[in-house]
Amino acid sequence: MKRLAAALLPFLFAGIALADQSIPDKYPESVLYDAPREVIPGVWSAIGATAPPTYENSGHNNNLSFIITPDGVVVVNAGACYKLAAALHEEIRRVTDQPVRYVILENGQGHAALGSNYWKQQGVPVVAHIDAAKEIEEGAFGLLNRMEGYNKDKAEGTEVVLPDITFEDEYIIELGGMRIEALYLGPGHSPGDIQVWLPEQKLVISGDMAFHQRLLPIFENTDTKAWIETYDRFLALEPEVVIPGHGVPTNVKVVTRYTQDYLTFLRGEVQKLLDEGGTLDDAYKIDQSAYSDLDTFDELAARNAGIVFTAMEFE
Repeated sequence: MKRLAAALLPFLFAGIALADQSIPDKYPESVLYDAPREVIPGVWSAIGATAPPTYENSGHNNNLSFIITPDGVVVVNAGACYKLAAALHEEIRRVTDQPVRYVILENGQGHAALGSNYWKQQGVPVVAHIDAAKEIEEGAFGLLNRMEGYNKDKAEGTEVVLPDITFEDEYIIELGGMRIEALYLGPGHSPGDIQVWLPEQKLVISGDMAFHQRLLPIFENTDTKAWIETYDRFLALEPEVVIPGHGVPTNVKVVTRYTQDYLTFLRGEVQKLLDEGGTLDDAYKIDQSAYSDLDTFDELAARNAGIVFTAMEFE
């Protein structure tokens, strides 16, 4: 598998255009932002926009992946709405006759979870970490309300439902001779963030553990210190191919630069300010230009610094 992955990497982006948030919709004939592409044999991903959710991208601003086995399909992320989930299912049917057996949610965010009621109508169980399920339950109104705000008529049919199966540390699926591991490695970007690991293929669908083409967002409930520590456990998997939560497939070196290294840099700059008696206003002005080529930099850089400063004042 190592030789296969090494051979594949130079061509990994074939048919998968690099992220460009200035393109409103790459696949106008579908609700999907872009069509699924095969990353390695049997593993596909519809790469979402790296821009914020909009009506044009239908909320498909994350990656919707699926794994085809001889005994069925496992989908990773339900999609941001009922219609988006249905559109993904249509694409799956184009490439396989195998039925969808499971849907795994990478976390409890709307673009991961709000399409769940479509899948449940198809009789497919939805799997999530227990903390992600709690996020969905507690934030149901807000998740749906925000999606309806940008998606308008595309929101039709969407209802908030809870996962059928929850887990704390891991949920293992053995299907068609393939082992698929849903893993909770520790606190990360948001509550209940999990990774889907294919140990034989050395491929990880990282969810929001790892970013690269867009600047990672930091929320008020993000523990950046814990995320850095959890990331070490992610690295211990030694994946050869990474399908991140956002952006095209890549490798560990790339996502580490824009995830763990960025978090370490930002926390280091904030610590300098705290040591020198700096203020929140100073934090907003931290020079993050080394990351200015990333999508969503303008929207997130100063905000990220402010949230980290406020959190680290009380660490």
